[in-house]
Amino acid sequence: MFLGTATANANAATYTSSVAFGPKSQTVEEYVREYYAEDPVLISIARCESKFRQYDENGQVLRGVEVPDDIGLMQINEHFHGETAKGLGFDIRTIDGNLAYAKYLYEKQGTAPWTASKACWGAKKAQPLASK
Repeated sequence: MFLGTATANANAATYTSSVAFGPKSQTVEEYVREYYAEDPVLISIARCESKFRQYDENGQVLRGVEVPDDIGLMQINEHFHGETAKGLGFDIRTIDGNLAYAKYLYEKQGTAPWTASKACWGAKKAQPLASK
């Protein structure tokens, strides 16, 4: 089992995850729901942006269809945010880094970085787990 950790300290705020994650512990969707339990709008955004996927069917980091610079679960734009994320210690190509940087963005800008998908998540609260 992998013990994921992503931490960064920016403006006295610390974003961290030490939740056990792996195929025998929980699905990516379950992990996202636990990670963002206090910010359910981010759960809805992850569902709309990536369908709870960090990687594509070939094991590569998921890239946006319309904007290939958008990557991962939260479809963070690598062109605009890659260097900032890296400077803060986040690797947005990993699940933990992508989720943690999205949390950082949310704390700084609210849902503004995801306005392009607002029609999908804007009127909805976090949806129940997808049926298996």
